Amino acid sequence: MKNLILLGFAALLSLNMITVKAQNKNSENSTLWEISGNGLTKPSYLAGTCHIMCSQDFEIKPKVMKALEKSDQFVMEINYTDPAEMTAMQKMFQTDKKLSDQLSPEETKELDKILIADYGTDLKKMDNSSSQGLYALISMKAVPCPQTDIKLYEIELLQNALKNKKKVYGLEKVEDQMNSINKAYDLKGVIGQLKMGKEYEKLLKEMVAAFKKEDVQSVYTLFKDDKIMNADQEKAMLTDRNKNWAEKMPDMMKKESSFFAVGGAHLMGENGVIQLLKSKGYTVKPVASL
Repeated sequence: MKNLILLGFAALLSLNMITVKAQNKNSENSTLWEISGNGLTKPSYLAGTCHIMCSQDFEIKPKVMKALEKSDQFVMEINYTDPAEMTAMQKMFQTDKKLSDQLSPEETKELDKILIADYGTDLKKMDNSSSQGLYALISMKAVPCPQTDIKLYEIELLQNALKNKKKVYGLEKVEDQMNSINKAYDLKGVIGQLKMGKEYEKLLKEMVAAFKKEDVQSVYTLFKDDKIMNADQEKAMLTDRNKNWAEKMPDMMKKESSFFAVGGAHLMGENGVIQLLKSKGYTVKPVASL
């Protein structure tokens, strides 16, 4: 059960990576970036991740593993080794208020039809789920392989970090992430996204192909349609979180060399983590090999 919860959470996070507008057209392509300067005695690294992939597409570049090896600590969006965070994660998909009680009879019927036709379930089974639980279904449907064939990029990195006795930290709490999602998508907004399941399937396929080639610019130009992410949603899901992370990262890097692993959509653009760190005086450059 815990594995399924974690898998669903990773799927939910993967939306961050595939729903982003094109920005920063002159940036160089790489999924791994070195952070140096501004008083750092040892470089840190920033890796953009593809949260969830089928095993046939899954690969972590050797340079990424070498960067992790060279770093003193591993920093994820959320620290999966923290028992309190895992408990919060398990609770996030359930709610005391039924979905059907938040919708009109017509909306309830519509949601039930969508779940039956496109997601292999129905409202009766999902009625005690939170809107985040519904939201996670979108990514799960978009992944073109069984759950048993899914690989989680951050979990693979985490296992390696633990094996090599790295310290593990998180950039935010589950509660922080849920607040961001709630700001971006209310229940009716999530239902609107559920209707677009087939578009997500196509988008994820194209995004994975671009990620494997480290063609981050193509990742960012894949989806411009405001039906997927409007300006307010982008601010809640990406910009605000990026700014919060960029405030925490300097202290972490100053104390010890850090390897940061975050969804690829958080790297680029004028409000992306790379540009935010540069504005603080750091040198951030793509890594071709280590």
